[in-house]
Amino acid sequence: MRAREGSRTQTVHGTAVRARLDQPRTARPGLFTLPAYDPEAFGQFSERIARFLGTGRFIVWMTVVIIIWVLWNTMLPTNVRFDEYPFIFLTLVLSLQASYAAPLILLAQNRQDDRDRVNMEQDRARSERNIADTEYLAREVAALRQGLGEVATRDFIRSELQGLLKELDGRATEAESA
Repeated sequence: MRAREGSRTQTVHGTAVRARLDQPRTARPGLFTLPAYDPEAFGQFSERIARFLGTGRFIVWMTVVIIIWVLWNTMLPTNVRFDEYPFIFLTLVLSLQASYAAPLILLAQNRQDDRDRVNMEQDRARSERNIADTEYLAREVAALRQGLGEVATRDFIRSELQGLLKELDGRATEAESA
């Protein structure tokens, strides 16, 4: 059965599965596999962080943390200090925070750009529909005007009736005089 029709068998989780030659292979497991994540959830998380980083609350909290850090490492006794004067560890923490914040902000901006692009496409489609509707209505109005040009108006009928009335008056006066 293994050699039948040139197919190969491979073992997946202890079960023999026949690989088909007309389908591409799945990715081979490497030394380690990366954890799977939901890109949408990660994007929403990055947007929340970017939104928080852009607030005054973040700046106040960051300032409070840095002031406490500096006061702790300058005012307290030396045996409880964990980062002496040049504050190398503080610099490292701030650099680490910035190195994570920048890509998260960029990811949030890219997601916003994608939403803006979709909104622009929808606006463009709506605008095209509005233009088509306006052109259709303009053609309908032009057709109605053209059709009304051939219809007798009230003024036309009034002038015709007045002409006929004058003609009848003229005939009536001729009949009386004859």
